[in-house]
Amino acid sequence: MTAYPHLLAPLDLGHLTLPNRVVMGSMHTGLEDRARDFPKLAAFFAERARGGAGLIITGGFAPNIEGTLLPLASKLTTRREARQHRVLTDAVHGAGGRVALQLLHAGRYAYTPWCVAPSAIRSPISKFRPRALSARGVERTLAAFVRSARLAREAGYDGVEVMGSEGYLINQFLAPRTNHRTDAWGGTPEKRRRFAVEAVRRIREEVGEDFLVIYRISAVDLVPDGQTWDEVAALAREVEAAGASVLNLGIGWHEARVPTIVTSVPRAAFASYAARLKSETSLPVIATNRINMPEVAESILGAGDADLVSLARPFLADPDWVRKAAESRSDEINTCIACNQACLDHTFRKQRATCLLNPRAAYETELVLGPTRRARRIAVVGAGPAGLACATALAERGHSVDLFEARDDIGGQFAIAQRIPGKEEFSESVRYFRRRIEVTGVRLHVGHRVTADELRAGGFDEVVVATGVEPRVPSIPGVDHPSVMTYAELVRGEREPGPRVAVIGAGGIGVDISEFLTAQPSATLDLDRWRAEWGVGDPALTRGGLTAAVVEMPKHEVALLQRKATGIGRGLGKTTGWVHRAALKAKGVEQVTGVSYDLIDDAGVHVSFGDAEGAPPPRVIEVDTVVLCAGQESVRTLADELGPDGIPVHVIGGADVAAEVDAKRAIRQGTELAARL
Repeated sequence: MTAYPHLLAPLDLGHLTLPNRVVMGSMHTGLEDRARDFPKLAAFFAERARGGAGLIITGGFAPNIEGTLLPLASKLTTRREARQHRVLTDAVHGAGGRVALQLLHAGRYAYTPWCVAPSAIRSPISKFRPRALSARGVERTLAAFVRSARLAREAGYDGVEVMGSEGYLINQFLAPRTNHRTDAWGGTPEKRRRFAVEAVRRIREEVGEDFLVIYRISAVDLVPDGQTWDEVAALAREVEAAGASVLNLGIGWHEARVPTIVTSVPRAAFASYAARLKSETSLPVIATNRINMPEVAESILGAGDADLVSLARPFLADPDWVRKAAESRSDEINTCIACNQACLDHTFRKQRATCLLNPRAAYETELVLGPTRRARRIAVVGAGPAGLACATALAERGHSVDLFEARDDIGGQFAIAQRIPGKEEFSESVRYFRRRIEVTGVRLHVGHRVTADELRAGGFDEVVVATGVEPRVPSIPGVDHPSVMTYAELVRGEREPGPRVAVIGAGGIGVDISEFLTAQPSATLDLDRWRAEWGVGDPALTRGGLTAAVVEMPKHEVALLQRKATGIGRGLGKTTGWVHRAALKAKGVEQVTGVSYDLIDDAGVHVSFGDAEGAPPPRVIEVDTVVLCAGQESVRTLADELGPDGIPVHVIGGADVAAEVDAKRAIRQGTELAARL
């Protein structure tokens, strides 16, 4: 018996049977771009295959030079390249898995001067204007897709996924937004669909019947002049007739102004599109986006809304996701919180993708947590992200670990973050580490501020100081006014704000606090309210599935203040920052930049803007409450006290560097230290 009978049921695809209904969706890690990195990529795939993924889909490989995302980026165009892929397919098959290669032509999303598209229309996310493909160029591109599929078969793949969503080339052919052609490849919905259908038909003719051909279909474009639902449904039927094996849903274009995968998106927010598509085709349908726990997946499959589920980033966070579900250990799953900080943000910065919660992801051959050769007794002080990661990794390696936390519970900054609307998923990380403490045998001491004398007398071989940060109190006249509180006091519920609030400091914490103050209770957990706020409608009624956004009245009136004269939120992550900036604007948060803080008193916050010509005159921000988000300071007194005593002391996380709270750095520091000790 299992709690997930639908999730763990095999699926017969004719020539191939998948052991369960879980697909590891395509992710570009950065290891795809150089064959010299393929051994690392092979280790990454193999660990997920051993963890139970029913089918793995690679990051995108272009079928020709014009389709590459970047100069020298991943492609599969020659037999030599196909031979290099053998290390990947052999690793997956050796681990008992199955793997398909994604064929992705970037079209106008290519960040190269030689990019091409159906029409010469520049993308808002690239500086290069594409060249419109000629009729002969279209035929050459189709031939390139067919050649790459054949090479994928030679390389040992079990199939290919034809990338027809997310605004890449095939999707560009499908939407009137980007296809202004009037020849055989545009002008009517039937002609706009022709490229996608021909790609599937010709690939099937080339590879035969005993090879998976997955088509990634854009179920809702979420851009103006995108496809209608009737066009999507017609495409599904036509690619089925052309020989597709499976339909995998894609949601939204990269240029869409609707968030689709960030943590504020409700779980399974787009599963209903899979259910609608199933009524249009007899092919197996894969649901995707914000499916991060087995119970969510089981609910979708059990309701008959999809035949499979696709998880991408959840396999970064936990390669054993399926195995843990099968062994009734879902409480041990390291849940993806959709933060994007170490995966997609890295990808867009041309860095190797990994995971904030699992820094071993894509570093399996470099960050190894094998059994220790000499078990030691180690004290870890502070149960925030750094301390939790370090303590549990140390215990996993065989060390004897005591974890001390001054507060009554674990979590540190995560315990604060989970209270921010749209960041409720952070509670899953606290749950994961709580269970990890139990499984690894860490001795946890909460509500106890351990002293240097206790540590000296405790017989510890090593001490790890992970005591984190405390909010910085800036030197502003009147900062001790009764209206002033720190962000920690506000979020923990220790102080109550008035109706009008000034937030001092507009970094990531200041932005979070502004959203905390403006969001209505539980609004981010309600799918209908979320759709209304972001204007997600019905593609059967409007092209692209967009409608007018309806924003609820903010809970508090907020002014967000920043010393810098630059735009607020510019330092936030590339894939999430725009979401926060849009939310602040929609909620009417007043954004005031380039300020000097002169005084806080009963009237509010007195600010000025310097003496430069054209600078605004001084003003008073009339508020009832002032919340300080003006940075942090390291809490490392314990490390300083222990320093001269001879006990090896290691300082990690916020106690080491107090700059803008960085859980990614903290968890990596803690894990890397555990690997060394």
